[in-house]
Amino acid sequence: MSSIESATDLDPVVLPAIPPVHLTNGQVATLQVADRLQRGKQIVGRFETSGLAGFKIASQGRPLRVKMALSMDDVSVSGWHDGRIAGPALPRFVQIRSQGRLRQCVVLKGRNPHARVAFDLAADEIPDDGLICVEALDIMEGDGISQDVRDALRGRVAQDGVAGLRLDKIVFEEPPEKDFDPDTLDGCRCETSSFISAGGLANVNRQGPRILRCGMLVVNPVLPDTFGSGERLTLRLGTKAEPVSVIPANWRRVKGELRWLRHATRKLLGAGAPTVEKVFSLRDGDLGAPEVTTKGNIAELSLPGATGAPLLVLLGRCGGVTPVLESALSRS
Repeated sequence: MSSIESATDLDPVVLPAIPPVHLTNGQVATLQVADRLQRGKQIVGRFETSGLAGFKIASQGRPLRVKMALSMDDVSVSGWHDGRIAGPALPRFVQIRSQGRLRQCVVLKGRNPHARVAFDLAADEIPDDGLICVEALDIMEGDGISQDVRDALRGRVAQDGVAGLRLDKIVFEEPPEKDFDPDTLDGCRCETSSFISAGGLANVNRQGPRILRCGMLVVNPVLPDTFGSGERLTLRLGTKAEPVSVIPANWRRVKGELRWLRHATRKLLGAGAPTVEKVFSLRDGDLGAPEVTTKGNIAELSLPGATGAPLLVLLGRCGGVTPVLESALSRS
């Protein structure tokens, strides 16, 4: 359902909100347009499917920084709004666009994953009426996405990936004069900073390596002067065997023990590094053979900075173990 309403001379004039603006519910006049977004009371809203939200913000001729908090829960399934429940088992791949341009992408999978998005809008991207539009689109929709990317993702990601997606919070504020971030960041904090999206985190305060259960990750364009804004990036990838203790005490536990022993042996022999299948620019397609350097059990993937469009990294199968993002290095 859409809630786009036409304005008449009898409608009250809605003044644009003055930054900083922190919105955590959809029952406010600042949210002017809700297309396939059901407004919430404790969240901004929930997308029925690929949709759009429009906010009236007074930028006063200055740039704005937009920060979003997204999540999934038990209601994040196709057909939730009309009773046709069908939950996708595959990961969701969602584009976040604003003012008609692709800004970042998020990959979400698992139970109650959370993701963050952050981008800047230049002053000339904000119209005089202050209407800022934010779209959430499935990766198979819209223009500007390479057909190579869509072909590679077909069958790997869920259809209608935006269905039931929660927009928990959105913030509009003036960009600070300068940010500071370290040169190296661990896998989990790469995701909470919006630089990497690899399935979403259930605990956004977690630190350390990030397990890549989706078999893919997205490297996003980031804010100026923040981690990941350098000209070259290096992702440090490893592998991890599932703990035997979490497997039921039956034949699957025996298989789990054998898998763990095989992984331990491969690490002992220095042959436990994951493989990288392909690297794509979402806009330009296949970037050619990945630049990977293997050092024992670690694979270091060298990438150009994701300044123009997000980069998609597809990982190969790891023989019964799970690839892990150990850390990332950003260089100017």
